[in-house]
Amino acid sequence: VLDPELEIADQAFPPSSTQPSALKIQDKEIRAVFLWLFAQLFQGYRWCLHIIRIHPEPVIRFHKAAFLGQRALSEDDFLMKVLDGMAFAGFVSERGPPYRSTDLFDELIANEVERIRQEQSDPHKVMNHVKELAEHLFKNENPYPAVAMHRVQRPTESSQSRPIACQSLFPQMDDVAVQLFIDHAAAKLRTAPPVVKAELKEMVPSGPPLADIVDKNGSVLANSARRLEVVKNCISYIFDNKMLEAKKLMPAVLRALKGRAARVCLTQELNQHVLQNRAVLDDQQFDYIVRMMNCTLQDCSHMDEHGIAAALLPLVTAFCRPRW
Repeated sequence: VLDPELEIADQAFPPSSTQPSALKIQDKEIRAVFLWLFAQLFQGYRWCLHIIRIHPEPVIRFHKAAFLGQRALSEDDFLMKVLDGMAFAGFVSERGPPYRSTDLFDELIANEVERIRQEQSDPHKVMNHVKELAEHLFKNENPYPAVAMHRVQRPTESSQSRPIACQSLFPQMDDVAVQLFIDHAAAKLRTAPPVVKAELKEMVPSGPPLADIVDKNGSVLANSARRLEVVKNCISYIFDNKMLEAKKLMPAVLRALKGRAARVCLTQELNQHVLQNRAVLDDQQFDYIVRMMNCTLQDCSHMDEHGIAAALLPLVTAFCRPRW
């Protein structure tokens, strides 16, 4: 925004030089950048607001574990510090009520989530969106376009050279009438109620659920491919009843489960076997599966209750041993 030429600085054949916007528009573009950033960080936050109505005044509580867990951001130190700050507490108390006047930020959270997610990998699309937001902000602050002032033409020299008798004189004004008009207008302004723009309140839209915002199979499993392969192989050996091979890999799997990516991989692999009706295990298979589940839950923090723990809950009741 401040130095648009940096975007094309590395190009071998840059286009014509781009000039920064005017100062009054540049200010709105900087604000639009922060607006886009916070909309991207807090998308889906309204699904994690809990309103407690047992007190005389309702208390709004933000469920941080649910927000981070369902967005697969439990290990994001930056966002955790943001949510723990006093500024975010003020944000929740101010914007948490479900019935209030809405603004541009609420519209971004409710209707532009998919667009923001698609723009994250394309800086050009981000800048186009920022310019749209900046134009919207400028129109909000300047709802009425500037009215062009008509200039009074200067009298010509010939009109000034005419005799005074031929020129039209400005009529004399009555001092008493002018003063009465001024006093009447001042008294009317003093008794008039203050002009306040009525705020239109409405139900604040929540936007799409967190499950629709985050692709849980995305970047979480992009790293540590070797460890994930070990986890998958071990689970396959267990369900194929190759217990000797599974026993060799079990120590490596337990070490790999220290990482979040391996824990997510474990829940997904076990869920696939449940969907294939392979949930009935013999004693040794059941023991290995329980050990891996136990290790997964031991390494989870309290912030994972809506992530790994929630994914394991239906699996714990699905696997069983046959009755003999």
